[in-house]
Amino acid sequence: MLISMKIKMILPALTEAKSPFWRPIKYSLFPPLGLATLAAYCHQEDEVVLTDEHVEELNTDDEPDLVVIQVYITNAFRAYRLANHYRAKGSYVCLGGLHVTSLPEEAMPHANTIFLGPGEECWPRFLKDFKLGNAKKVHKSLERSIDVIPPIRRDLIKRHLYLVPNSIVVSRGCPHHCNFCYKDAFFEGGKSFYTQQVDAALAEIDRLPGRHLYFLDDHLLGNQKFAIALFEGMKGMKRVFQGASTIDAILRGDLIEKAAEAGLRSVFVGFETLTNGNLVQSNKKQNIGKDYKAAIDRLHSLGIMINGSFVFGLDDDDKNVFKRTVDWAVNNALTTSTFHILTPYPGTGLYNNMQEQGRILHNNWDLYDTRHVVYKTAGLDEEELKEGYDWAYRSFYSWKNIAKASMQHDVIKHTIKHFAYAGGWKKFEPLWNFMIKTQGLNKMLPLLESILSKVNRTQPAKPEKLSPFPAIA
Repeated sequence: MLISMKIKMILPALTEAKSPFWRPIKYSLFPPLGLATLAAYCHQEDEVVLTDEHVEELNTDDEPDLVVIQVYITNAFRAYRLANHYRAKGSYVCLGGLHVTSLPEEAMPHANTIFLGPGEECWPRFLKDFKLGNAKKVHKSLERSIDVIPPIRRDLIKRHLYLVPNSIVVSRGCPHHCNFCYKDAFFEGGKSFYTQQVDAALAEIDRLPGRHLYFLDDHLLGNQKFAIALFEGMKGMKRVFQGASTIDAILRGDLIEKAAEAGLRSVFVGFETLTNGNLVQSNKKQNIGKDYKAAIDRLHSLGIMINGSFVFGLDDDDKNVFKRTVDWAVNNALTTSTFHILTPYPGTGLYNNMQEQGRILHNNWDLYDTRHVVYKTAGLDEEELKEGYDWAYRSFYSWKNIAKASMQHDVIKHTIKHFAYAGGWKKFEPLWNFMIKTQGLNKMLPLLESILSKVNRTQPAKPEKLSPFPAIA
């Protein structure tokens, strides 16, 4: 039986992160926590090394006993090459993550063991079997709970290489079932949304130095009872944080006010489309019939900046969708926008439907990055979709539109924050690159915290009456 061993954990760089057009700052924002979470289950005598290839060079000259690689779709081919390299050297190689769970048959030839689904239950089971010499070829998540998990191995994270090193996850999955999302495939066979115990989440927050937190949860407000207790516990901690929510949760009760009181200053919102037919097609029920404008006004009244997510290429999109979306986002003062070309990920309902219809063009996973067209389009042709997507980014982040969106706010402090945040995010690439190369990125955190400082509300947060969805169509 092995007493101790050398374990190497690798997050290979996504293909787009190594292209000449990549934005280094985008992949240096915060440390992913999946591998550091699994590392907490290793024996204290084990020598564990964790490498995030987005922010550091990967040394492949070593000979660890065990190699664990986290696989996403656009790092899959890189992950397989690394797996083959280490297996040839005699290391025992494990592969897990979204892509492995979606396509286990593809991943299996490259690994000694693959993991399907979340790892909190099957990873410690594997470690026990491995040390006894009986590791199975496939380990599948059988139970879904993070009620009791060890503290994340944050000592393995190179904090100075990230702008916001205090990333945190207090839940798993999402309560919704959009047909273009990986979530249902990853959590198949068990609960697809569950949370930590509130006290454990607060204890993890308390471990983190400084003020700023970045919640990586798919839907921080997804469990109302948990979120209320979490935000109540965070009041008085003097934290500022960013996270993700849905339109539905923002409009429900006073949950978003409680989040703001606890320190929520910026929120990622999946608007996705301004067309009702596209929402129906995508099974995005949490947006159907909801008043986007009411949600936006509510967030702005609380001084919360908005990062809106939009998808282009749904079947009801036409040539005007790009300008219509950008104009709407600017006129509604979204601070930042993230645009995507519709991408059918393996294992999703969208992929299955398109495969049945013969609409999948290829399985070159390197191009499944939401920046390339990988399926047969409907309302737009391939060139129109790609050109429109590129134009949307250029237009939304033009100085003219940054200024116009900033001026929509009725509080001067919010106007200044908006302009500084949006301009800083997109218009100072040479500065970001310099800070990354000199490993001084984390020194910019106080500036970010200043921009995220509180804006006092000027109007009631709750709308008197919510207008129907067609108001934004």
